[in-house]
Amino acid sequence: MDPVVLRRGGGAAAPLVVLLHGRGATEADVIGLADHLHPGGGGPEFVALRAPLAEGGGFAWFANAGIGRPLPDSLAASTAWFRAWLDAEAPRDVGRPRPVLLVGFSGGATFAGGALLADPSRFAGLATLFATLPFEAGVPTAPGHLDGVPVFVAQGDADTVIPPELQRRTWAYLHEESGADLTAVRTPGGHGMTADVVVALRDWTTRTLAGSLA
Repeated sequence: MDPVVLRRGGGAAAPLVVLLHGRGATEADVIGLADHLHPGGGGPEFVALRAPLAEGGGFAWFANAGIGRPLPDSLAASTAWFRAWLDAEAPRDVGRPRPVLLVGFSGGATFAGGALLADPSRFAGLATLFATLPFEAGVPTAPGHLDGVPVFVAQGDADTVIPPELQRRTWAYLHEESGADLTAVRTPGGHGMTADVVVALRDWTTRTLAGSLA
């Protein structure tokens, strides 16, 4: 299917922040985050992308074998589709490619994590919000695989949507094995954004994009 997007701010030469919605949602459910991460004019371009698979009343990034467990072939197919779209938005074969930052929520974050793990050098960083990384889904999760890559992770202590063992495994991998330049936030709440997470994410986004342009 042809990509469906919503855009805020920036322009074709600005850093690109890709917003990835959760399972069963749409691009309209996540584009509002742009107004909190960079209010006002100028700055990066925020693009909310619709996932390629129909799911209930919305869309999904991959078929799964259970919540947070993508089927490898489905994840690979959606990742190839995403890369084709991204290469048109932010070509790599130019003098100075646009920095690309991934910000995903729930299933969108699991997908974004897979895209980063498949090609860490492609991205300026990843924000994974209330999700799990896609373990056993055909992407590398070796120790040191994300060496120096900026990653923001937020989890909720009362999140009953993402299986607890996957939350723990994601937290442990990012802290202890990945080598990522990690910013981590925990909240007492459940499976949803809170004001403190938004503030921390805004600061991290600003800092990470500044570093990518240095």
